[in-house]
Amino acid sequence: MPDTPDDHERYQRYYRILAAAAAQDVFSLADVKAACADEQPAYVTRVVSDLENGRLVLPIDADPKQFRWAARRDDLVLEQWARSQIYTNRMTRSPLDERPRERLLRLGAEKLRTAELLAILIRTGRKGVSALQAGEAITTHYTDKLDQLKDAGRGELAALSPVVRDTAYCQMMAGIELGRRVSATLAEKAGREAPIRGSQDAMNYCRKRFARLAVDSRQEEFHIVTLDTKNHVLNDHMVSRGLLDQTVVHPREVFRPAIKDAAKSIILVHNHPSGDATPSDKDLMLTRRLEEAGKLLDIQVLDHIVVAADSAVSLREYESLGMA
Repeated sequence: MPDTPDDHERYQRYYRILAAAAAQDVFSLADVKAACADEQPAYVTRVVSDLENGRLVLPIDADPKQFRWAARRDDLVLEQWARSQIYTNRMTRSPLDERPRERLLRLGAEKLRTAELLAILIRTGRKGVSALQAGEAITTHYTDKLDQLKDAGRGELAALSPVVRDTAYCQMMAGIELGRRVSATLAEKAGREAPIRGSQDAMNYCRKRFARLAVDSRQEEFHIVTLDTKNHVLNDHMVSRGLLDQTVVHPREVFRPAIKDAAKSIILVHNHPSGDATPSDKDLMLTRRLEEAGKLLDIQVLDHIVVAADSAVSLREYESLGMA
């Protein structure tokens, strides 16, 4: 449906007020009214209220009423915001080359901004707030901490934008989890292609393969990585969850999956939820016990890697440096 002359005029009025507000990082309602002196003051107040309700700006002072921008305010964002208000938030009224889905089909997903990707997952907006504006608000809030988005609750995202209701939230979380699984599979395949030749290779592999365990897990987990005769990764298995000791991590539970995989060697892996990867005395004792058990089965324990939020430690290197 084409724009009418009235639509175009309303859009121009609305956009002019947005541009006046966007001229500074911090602005007052009086500043905008002065910049748009020929416009009705009540209409200027309404436009600024729309910005506040859409969380593009945040109030910082009540008298005189001042605001700061909480989202990007380049021409594209301002144009899309004005269109969402004038055209009742129907993206089908926006130019084709501005719509996230059409841009993805034309350019590829990698060319889209984070806000546009989120808008595709959110799918639909509501009166006064488009899916893209919701994406902009979420992206702004998670600037430099996008990795934390996966842990956001429904209430937290709804507070950033009223568009994010249950359906939109589920779509976002499903998209994030699918991306994580694809990434994990790619990392695992990449690790399997290169042999594990030493402790550094083992740490590099475990940092990638068990990145989520290192960052997200709130309790200790013990895993093994099985390798073939040429030290290529065959598989990985979780052995136990909970505090590690010799009763929980028993040799038969460790080597059973290794025997099933016909593994020639294994790498032991566990996490420290505290964030400190420094091996404990229990870690060292457990490693030695499993090394002895492996000798009886002719399955070598190549290394034991401790992963944590910010680092990983090889017990083989740790002992060789005389730190044990």
